[in-house]
Amino acid sequence: MSRNGLHILGPDNVSGGETEDVGATRSAPVLLVEDDAAIAGSLGEALREEGLEVATALNGREALQVLRGGLRPSVILLDLMMPVMDGWDFRHEQLRDPALRDIPVVVVTATGFSPDTIRAQFGNVDLLPKPVPFTDLLALLGRGRGAGSSAA
Repeated sequence: MSRNGLHILGPDNVSGGETEDVGATRSAPVLLVEDDAAIAGSLGEALREEGLEVATALNGREALQVLRGGLRPSVILLDLMMPVMDGWDFRHEQLRDPALRDIPVVVVTATGFSPDTIRAQFGNVDLLPKPVPFTDLLALLGRGRGAGSSAA
């Protein structure tokens, strides 16, 4: 459990499955787009403890501003349900922008949408449920110690 009390699932609580390695690196940050301060803080802290640089945005509009300002993350961890601009609208804008469309996205969500519904709108993205199975996330980022998951 992190200092702020948010529980991130560990290796004993994850499901198996094959995932694509999105390849987070020390040289390029992870962009975490999440409006919940507790989740953003916990997840950001855990990723930093793994040696990754983490940039954050509170919603899709802020994420687009950060990206259009020059940040080029190795991956975007994207919540779906956020105020101002949600993950659905963010992804639509990202795919329309030739400078941003190739940045990999991992959808991190507590919504009940099926993986097929999300992928119909987002393309072939990786999906992780909330609470985040941290070992699965590390596997997706190429820093894994365990198997990944692609369940929504």
